[in-house]
Amino acid sequence: MIDILQHELVPKHEILSKKEKEDLLSRFNVREDQLPKILDSDTIIKKIDGKPGDIVKITRKSPIAGETMYYRVIVKS
Repeated sequence: MIDILQHELVPKHEILSKKEKEDLLSRFNVREDQLPKILDSDTIIKKIDGKPGDIVKITRKSPIAGETMYYRVIVKS
């Protein structure tokens, strides 16, 4: 079986800790419901054992922009 997390086209996904989550929301002065969403049925979210309410940090690599971070809140599908 192939581990999709190891595929070169799949960006790194990490679930933020409670402290990291609070810091992120405070730093950007947003509420959790204002973040972009990702469904709990998403294959990657299942693989990293994400739960609704968790925030996922997605790190993408680009030859032009370098590394960029994106954040998504997990919602029930």
